[in-house]
Amino acid sequence: MSTEKTTTTTDHPDDRERHDVVVVGGGPAGLQAALTLGRMHRRVLLLDAGGYRNDPADLMHNFLTHDGRPPAEFRALGRAELATYATVEVRDVAATSVVPDGDGFLVGTEAGNVATRLVLLATGVRDTLPDKPGLDGLFGTVAAHCPFCHGHEYAGRPVAVLGSHAHVGRQAAMLAPIASELVVLTDGGTLDDENAAQLAVLGAAVRTEPVSGFCRSALGARVSFGTGPDVEVGGILVGTTFAQSAPFAADLGLTLLGSGCVEVDPMGRTSLPGVFAAGDLAHVAALPMPMSSVLASAAAGQLAASACVAELLARDVGVLVPA
Repeated sequence: MSTEKTTTTTDHPDDRERHDVVVVGGGPAGLQAALTLGRMHRRVLLLDAGGYRNDPADLMHNFLTHDGRPPAEFRALGRAELATYATVEVRDVAATSVVPDGDGFLVGTEAGNVATRLVLLATGVRDTLPDKPGLDGLFGTVAAHCPFCHGHEYAGRPVAVLGSHAHVGRQAAMLAPIASELVVLTDGGTLDDENAAQLAVLGAAVRTEPVSGFCRSALGARVSFGTGPDVEVGGILVGTTFAQSAPFAADLGLTLLGSGCVEVDPMGRTSLPGVFAAGDLAHVAALPMPMSSVLASAAAGQLAASACVAELLARDVGVLVPA
């Protein structure tokens, strides 16, 4: 379809007609889900509260044809594509609640309630960094949590890995072909024998003193310690803790995994019929955590939207589509 329509508004009374699917969240998973549903001429509403997990990043990487593109530009391109589908609407408004309503759901917003047959959650997660002065200001550029997304940008420079967790040796090994030198900052923690052996094989330096702070430098960042000399690095790999960005999984009683993410099947179905989830907020039980990348989130959005189409076909005409 090529009929263009206005897609962004925040002034809507309660909807009188049910949508086929309300997609909650306007990141890559939500945008792709809306596109897939629009191409199947399903009446879909995307609610976008703004605020995205990759907001701190200047550029996104490891996405073919989009490598090095600013995240905001990627979302704008997605919005422009959605605007060409007459059955897709985007509203810049936050969802405030999601509750079952008969054979569907009511999604609350500040502008009124929205009735829908199915719900697709794509609200993502929020990261919490280690409480170290100066680290927030470096996150998304000099500091990052994903070597696939940002490791290449540290090429030829010394790189620090912050932490003494069980995967520190593996993370350092991933960066070994990229970095000129490796230093592990245990921040007062103790490495287990396996990680210590891995780091020794890599020739990585280990600083065990508590880290007192970070500041930007000409090379990248300067790390200071409670005792001992500072160290200057071109990049920092840091682990984050994350939590659901929205309360809807808990409100709906969805099954959660040990990671804190929503459990989904390979097609994005949750434990509650009619509710689907895609992106960083969800993963299948076989994975220890979501595969956090723009590309993986978009792919999950497409799969979950396909499962929504299958569900609607089963309800409306009894067609069981393998999905």
